[in-house]
Amino acid sequence: MAKTSRLVVLQDLRLESRIIAIKKHKRVLLKISGEGFCSENPSVIDIPKCDLIAKEISDARDTGVEIAVVVGGGNIIRGSELSQSGVERTRADQLGMIATNINAIILQESLKKLKVPTKVLSAIEIQGIVEPYTIHRCRNFLEEGFVVVLAGGTGSPYFTTDTAAALRAIEIGADILLKGTKVDGVYSDDPVTNPEAKKYSRLEYMEVLSNNLNVMDATAISLSMENELPIVVFNLRRKNNIKKAIKGSKIGTYIGNIK
Repeated sequence: MAKTSRLVVLQDLRLESRIIAIKKHKRVLLKISGEGFCSENPSVIDIPKCDLIAKEISDARDTGVEIAVVVGGGNIIRGSELSQSGVERTRADQLGMIATNINAIILQESLKKLKVPTKVLSAIEIQGIVEPYTIHRCRNFLEEGFVVVLAGGTGSPYFTTDTAAALRAIEIGADILLKGTKVDGVYSDDPVTNPEAKKYSRLEYMEVLSNNLNVMDATAISLSMENELPIVVFNLRRKNNIKKAIKGSKIGTYIGNIK
């Protein structure tokens, strides 16, 4: 066997051992962007789509894993884009944080239809509507069997919900960060506009950063790298993909330390 072939086999075996470890994970954090809450048409929130996501989360929860979900709000407001229209950036980002709470509550209602116990915790205070986020409160609810939906981003402007997802995953001791998208992994370019774009099955953190792959912002990737938090990027819109990602099936793109 050639040296290069042996190296590829060894890398695959090491990845396989990593995947086996993922199957034993007890707690995961799922990131759903705002676009996950709407269809391809201009609708802000598509309730049937939210119901489908809730069903996928419910099925994944049945495997015995604890699930926290960080939601984006870009389907309603993107703070960075709103600021370009003349709204002061801090205020624009605050409006974006409010938008994430709307998505979180809608997802909670969809989960309630399935009788899944759910709590919404927010990094920004909205008294009488959602509970404030604390690490201790979130951990306790997860241990009690609740799906915990986390809204409000980090609670501070200038940080994306991707960074919030990485931060919350580390804070609550999640074993892996699952990022649900509308494509089936990380590509070298936009696969919608470039049919020649290459899909990666696995990447190291520095490869994502050095190649500007833009699957998550640099702060989120750097934070994950510093804390050795593995990431799986996968297509949220395919049936059973959340469950498959939790079980460690070979879907999407794995980002982490590949030794």
